[in-house]
Amino acid sequence: MTDAAREKAAPTSARNAVVAAALDLFVAQGFEATSVEQIAQAAGVSRSTFFRQFGGKDDVVFSDHDVLLAQLREFLADARRDPQENPWAAACAASVEVFRHFAAEPDLARRRYAVVRQVPALREREIVTVFQYERLFDDYLRGALPGLDPIDSVAFAAAVTAVHNHVLRRLLRGTDDVSESVLTDAYEGLLHRFGVHPDGEDARADDVVVATFPRRMPSAEVARRMRDAL
Repeated sequence: MTDAAREKAAPTSARNAVVAAALDLFVAQGFEATSVEQIAQAAGVSRSTFFRQFGGKDDVVFSDHDVLLAQLREFLADARRDPQENPWAAACAASVEVFRHFAAEPDLARRRYAVVRQVPALREREIVTVFQYERLFDDYLRGALPGLDPIDSVAFAAAVTAVHNHVLRRLLRGTDDVSESVLTDAYEGLLHRFGVHPDGEDARADDVVVATFPRRMPSAEVARRMRDAL
């Protein structure tokens, strides 16, 4: 393994120490006013070590997401190989893993959030990061459910991400911890709205709707009328 590879594979605790030091400086003196040299000195690492672990100051802020996205790809790949796994529920479970990561260190997550809110360039990168999660869930659902309507896939992926962000922001904007159950309960409701059950059964096995439409009616119009009626 090369020296650069060893630095990239540095223990999480060592990387977290650099992240914490950087965030403290960003909060105290501003993102733009903070130099890489100051971060390295505060974290007790060399400048070259910093650049081998992180590409730049903004990468420090979003380093967790890079790691999490890689972990979620593995998580969903394992789920896809399991024939008993419900793909819809797996996408929700993957999102819960992200929430657990930030909820484990809420103070650090809140400092990161405060920095991102103050820097337009970081807010823009945050939007890109959110889209990466959406795309990951969308790709997974399409691969796990052949023949799935892309609109359903995109809609569910976006809903999972939006619900997660809403609950996570409740944690980041406040001073009290937000229970993981808030998110899991929200996902249970989301699965019901999409007509799927976490165990793969009908969401409402005892709730049957019968409707008749002319055979020539476009499926989109059938769906619209059913949606309005329900």
